[in-house]
Amino acid sequence: MIMMRNKTLWTVAVCTTFLGTSLYAKDDMVKSIMKLRADVESLYTKIDENKDTYKSQMKSYTMQITDNEAQINRQETALKLTEQNLEKTRADLKAFTSKGEDLKPMIFEAIEALVSEIKAGIPFKVDERIAAVMKIKTDMTEGSITQEKAMALVWANYDDSLRLTKEIGLFKQEISLDSEIKLAKIAKIGSVMMFFSTPDNKVGYVVKKENAYVYKTAANEEEKVQIVKLFDALQKQIRTGYFSLPNALILRGVK
Repeated sequence: MIMMRNKTLWTVAVCTTFLGTSLYAKDDMVKSIMKLRADVESLYTKIDENKDTYKSQMKSYTMQITDNEAQINRQETALKLTEQNLEKTRADLKAFTSKGEDLKPMIFEAIEALVSEIKAGIPFKVDERIAAVMKIKTDMTEGSITQEKAMALVWANYDDSLRLTKEIGLFKQEISLDSEIKLAKIAKIGSVMMFFSTPDNKVGYVVKKENAYVYKTAANEEEKVQIVKLFDALQKQIRTGYFSLPNALILRGVK
């Protein structure tokens, strides 16, 4: 009887242990399921947040694209007006030449207009370009060149100015950054954008404030990466393709 009693007690103990283990396992499973549910809800929340962020970014990009297209259209209009003025000046000079009249007043007027155009345009090698134009005036005044030669040189400078409005490439020039003059690499995108990179690894772009051009350092890491990629592409002679760039359009308006 004692043996049977002990056996019964041992069986009860085993069952109790097994039952306790099962309860613990069930409790752990419930906790795991609850944790998984919480993780899933957290993921859904993040997905919703990412969707909202994505929608906001797309809306911002769409507005930026629309604004850029409007500015580009204005730049194209300004360029067409410049070309029209050039054609008119050419016609006037041709008329003066055919009559054998003194060309100096007309050439001086053309030089003055070209200098104004250079000053108003993108700040690309401004001093050098103006010096080249003014030398024509000096040489003609001193008699070093004829009026006809001066006229041809003025045309050549007008053509150069028009070519620069479409030219994309890398150059070097001095810029004023943080009240310091620095020799910088320049990435020029026609006459609508101009980026810079200094020897101390500062990058940025030109902006227009009121009637002056200012060299602005890139505001954040994304802009820096975009500008560096542009310089790398131009260094490799890659001038076509899709580029993500800071909104650095230079808006001159139409005169």
